[in-house]
Amino acid sequence: MLPGYSAGVGAGWLERGGCKVIANIRGGGEYGPRWHQMALKENRHKCFEDVEGVARDLIRSKLTSREKLACIGGSNGGLLVGNLITRPIGSSLFGAAVCQVPLLDMKRYSQLLAGASWMGEYGNPETSDWKFLRKHSPYHLLRHDILGKPELGDDGVLGQPTKSTNPDWKCPKTLFTTSTRDDRVHPGHARKMVAALLEEAGAGLAPEVQYWENTEGGHGGAADNSQRAFMWALTYNFLAKELGLEEKKK
Repeated sequence: MLPGYSAGVGAGWLERGGCKVIANIRGGGEYGPRWHQMALKENRHKCFEDVEGVARDLIRSKLTSREKLACIGGSNGGLLVGNLITRPIGSSLFGAAVCQVPLLDMKRYSQLLAGASWMGEYGNPETSDWKFLRKHSPYHLLRHDILGKPELGDDGVLGQPTKSTNPDWKCPKTLFTTSTRDDRVHPGHARKMVAALLEEAGAGLAPEVQYWENTEGGHGGAADNSQRAFMWALTYNFLAKELGLEEKKK
């Protein structure tokens, strides 16, 4: 990955005193096909572990603290963020998160919009692949593992409530963004996750959950530069507020 500069990141975040770290995690394309293939299907957890490793190092090195650290990702990166805010380790490392046009329900993703074309990447939830897909489906991790809500079994019978696998869990302050007209990742992923956080987790476990859905635009979340500027201003203002960014004096 070559160095580059984003004017939006510069004006919206860096010039205000924030820092940005890009984690080259397994599953990405930075180092070729083998690097990408390391985190496919049942190995998807490796990309989540890599981000957790980077976050731990940033905190250990005293470059930041949990209260000042956020994660942000969209689309497949939204699945990443969804896991980070529901995993025991990930949720303890970040003070805030931004989850954009995300995949969050890995049981139904293949039935929605372009989802079926990604089964080579994630697996087929209608087969035995569901056994590993279930382990990184943020919607299921939240409702069933963390909150103990009854889960529909393979036999179609609703199970019993269970004890939380992470009783100390608290959701980082999170902004979800999506688009009504997204033709790749259905906005239902973000909608149902936000509903579960607000209505089932509640303010005690999810103290700050914000949701923004643009009625225009596609998978990018905005239809033009004006909408794109608004979306990123919303994102950086949310992070500045929730992380307590002390902006540089001009």
